Amino acid sequence: MLIDRKLKEKILDLAGKFPVVSITGPRQSGKTTLAKLCFPNYNYVNLELPHHRIFAQEDPEAFLKSYQGGVVLDEAQYVPGLFSYIQGIVDESGETGKFILTGSQNFLLLEKITQSLAGRVAILHLLPFSITELKHTIYQQENLHELLFRGSYPPLYDKEIKPVDFYQSYIQSYIERDVRNILNVSSLSLFRTFLGLVAGRAGQILNLSSISNDLGLDLKTIRNWLSVLETSFIIYLIRPHHKNYNKRLIKSPKLYFYDTGLLCSLLGMRNQSEIQNHYLRGAIFENYVFSEISKHYYNSGMRPELFFWRDNTGNEIDCIVQDGSKRKVIEIKSSQTINTFFFKGIKYYQKLSGIDAESCYLIYGGTENQQRALAHVLSWQSIEELY
Repeated sequence: MLIDRKLKEKILDLAGKFPVVSITGPRQSGKTTLAKLCFPNYNYVNLELPHHRIFAQEDPEAFLKSYQGGVVLDEAQYVPGLFSYIQGIVDESGETGKFILTGSQNFLLLEKITQSLAGRVAILHLLPFSITELKHTIYQQENLHELLFRGSYPPLYDKEIKPVDFYQSYIQSYIERDVRNILNVSSLSLFRTFLGLVAGRAGQILNLSSISNDLGLDLKTIRNWLSVLETSFIIYLIRPHHKNYNKRLIKSPKLYFYDTGLLCSLLGMRNQSEIQNHYLRGAIFENYVFSEISKHYYNSGMRPELFFWRDNTGNEIDCIVQDGSKRKVIEIKSSQTINTFFFKGIKYYQKLSGIDAESCYLIYGGTENQQRALAHVLSWQSIEELY
């Protein structure tokens, strides 16, 4: 069953305004499938294949001229020399939507784009399925722990690959193909250990020194490795909110994974029942909520502006969404039942900032939506009601 992707509308819109559209995102998020669906009459070329890559490298001008009427160039980062020729073609023709570029090695692809195609390319990011995309399909999830353990990568659904099989191969492929190409890693097994250590810190304040000490590596190396995880859409860092309502604020970022299935795999889980009593159960649920919010913005062609707020006396807000001049305050609780204690942080922040209850939300692991005096209460299945 083909699942409609929310990003499709934005891709088609920007293809009518920009000569080049780039679709990036993590491996296996469905970039190629979506590009072919959006542009069914375009030629499709996978530059990871040697015969296409050699042709493009040896005679880029002839290569591009052989594909008239629009072309999808998959894994375009493998032939960086093409980008300057594409620039010349689009500047001369003035056509929009002529080139669609996709790639999994986002660091390399975006580096080449900014060098040669700045101002000529619309850059969009496709993440794995959102819960909104899965709704009203045969893949709609009713069990929270199953969703968290399974994650959202398309092959887990359309090819029905078991999570334990998919993520083991995914992690190995990612390390062997992306990390090896971007970083000069002397020991891939050490990088695999690094991934596990990072997973154990999901949803927590990032402590670079702790990771450095555990691995016996310098801080510069740890920063470089984290940067690669970020540009590969494996992790992202949430910064503390800059509005200084209290001078004694936490200043370090928190670390999250884009996909909870990958996170569960790196934590060594083998089935969904392990989530229930896991020490990071709450953090896994937080990862899910942050990722769903991120997907909404990326699917709309926007960069999510997400923050957390915490002072050094323990008062905190899990998530602050800055949407232009509007701000949404969100508390996240994995519990299936609502406790009045859950609203403590929201109540404190309301008094401090003056924000009203209409802009405050509690997202929890239960199934019932409610309207409380201090905030809207949304189930894990109803995150889209934030917007």
